[in-house]
Amino acid sequence: MVAGREPLSMASGRADGGYLDSLSMFGIKPGLEATAELMRRVGNPEKELAFLHIAGTNGKGSVGAMLECMLRGAGFTTGFYTSPHLVDIRERFRVNGLAVSEEDYATISAELADAARTDTGRGFTFTYFEFTTVFAAMIFARAGVDIVIWETGMGGRLDATNVVAPLASIITGIALDHQAYLGDTIGKIAGEKAGIVKPGVPVFAGTMPDEAYRVIAAKAEEMKSDCFRVPGAVPGPASYRFDGERSVQEFEFAGRKITLPLLGAMQRRNFRLAAEVLMKLAPKLGVDLDRAFASLAHCRWPGRCQQVTPRLIVDGGHNPDGISALREALAEAFPGETFAVVFAGFKDKDVAGSLKLLAPLAARFVFVPLFESDRPSYNGEELRTLARDAGIPVPAEAAGNAAEALDLAARDAGHRTLVSGSLYLVGEVLAHAVPKAEILNLV
Repeated sequence: MVAGREPLSMASGRADGGYLDSLSMFGIKPGLEATAELMRRVGNPEKELAFLHIAGTNGKGSVGAMLECMLRGAGFTTGFYTSPHLVDIRERFRVNGLAVSEEDYATISAELADAARTDTGRGFTFTYFEFTTVFAAMIFARAGVDIVIWETGMGGRLDATNVVAPLASIITGIALDHQAYLGDTIGKIAGEKAGIVKPGVPVFAGTMPDEAYRVIAAKAEEMKSDCFRVPGAVPGPASYRFDGERSVQEFEFAGRKITLPLLGAMQRRNFRLAAEVLMKLAPKLGVDLDRAFASLAHCRWPGRCQQVTPRLIVDGGHNPDGISALREALAEAFPGETFAVVFAGFKDKDVAGSLKLLAPLAARFVFVPLFESDRPSYNGEELRTLARDAGIPVPAEAAGNAAEALDLAARDAGHRTLVSGSLYLVGEVLAHAVPKAEILNLV
């Protein structure tokens, strides 16, 4: 298990360990019946809330972070449920940008554990994600939030988050990932994501292949829901500047100057989707769009093309689609540069494909294992072999852990360090590089 990434029962708050230790962090049990049952046991808190439900292969968190930031900036009290976490479980549950307190985490999770243990005679068991999903609804209902940004874990149709009735369904993009669970074609994966579409609820689709959009549009038509496809044109052109702490991009949109601390054209695409959602819902919700767009200057989303220091950049991209977006962002923000790349990867990902995409930006690779007990990952030497067999002509060395890898990369004074390949690696690096509060909180 990655340093700083504790299982639910061992995270801040030290909630009830006996029950929660029995839940697998990475167990997958598709279906909604168990989540609906656990919601019922705690009084259906989801029925008190208004949701913006987000699915998609990549970009869910970034779109959610922008929507949360804009709504909070416009005066709304927000809830933001996202996964996975980087260093602490409490990151998954933010109210007005702040992670749930240790006290509330401990009290409410213990209460939910008691409800989950209740013997109804129906044989229900619950996964880690089902538990955290219900826990999020309890946190947000008790905080009295106005709007919840509600991110799926994987897929959509059978994802635990799909027990809610949202104000809008948002599908950020479709690419091949999690094929063992979601299907081996773009169309099949789109069908799973389209499962979040609800009758009469508007659907917003981001940049995706036509094949995927046709599936989503057909589902929206079946549900008699309006379907909005965000224009493919990327807002811009963008200019970049260093604000003393980090690089930011600036561009024009809808007659406004947008300042966005999240880097790259992909984040402008994500912004375009978030903006279209907000503009369509603004009359119904009473959103002050000027305040909302201005607030993006303070938007934060740790671990996603994040410039931690002038010489350290981290990004959790873990599949070719995410790595392509990272390449695009770095080419814009740091034109002509190559990097000392610290990289790790799980064996259930297309690691060779990701490495081939990263190779043009790599002055050298430093490969590192992931200390995660439930999923097999490559060690450093295996990654060196994989890169060599893929014909990647970049110098590479293996390190035993992230700290050693960062030290090796930092010795290369001529290049910035880029950490990529897994959010778990990024979490381990951030846990040592920045104060915990900067990861927990978005304000």
